[in-house]
Amino acid sequence: MSRPSLVAARWYELRRAQSRKPATYTCPFCPRKLPAFSEHVLIRPEGQGEGRRHAHLACTAKARAAGRLPSESEWRATQPRRPGALRRLLARWRT
Repeated sequence: MSRPSLVAARWYELRRAQSRKPATYTCPFCPRKLPAFSEHVLIRPEGQGEGRRHAHLACTAKARAAGRLPSESEWRATQPRRPGALRRLLARWRT
């Protein structure tokens, strides 16, 4: 059986979770299972419901440290900034 993989995304939303149902999940970072009712992390790509995965706290921390799970604010900080409204207005006025 193959382990679940994360959906490729620009950023990920993470939150601590604890299953309230007797379900067992497989961590996308290691081959181990997450036992039912254990504390873990829920990972959602770009805040979407599709592609969400359950992972061990330690595995998620290791992936974050390696830069594989950027948050939205971390991703936005790497994007080129758009000029402000005044600069765009002045640029239009000069042409």
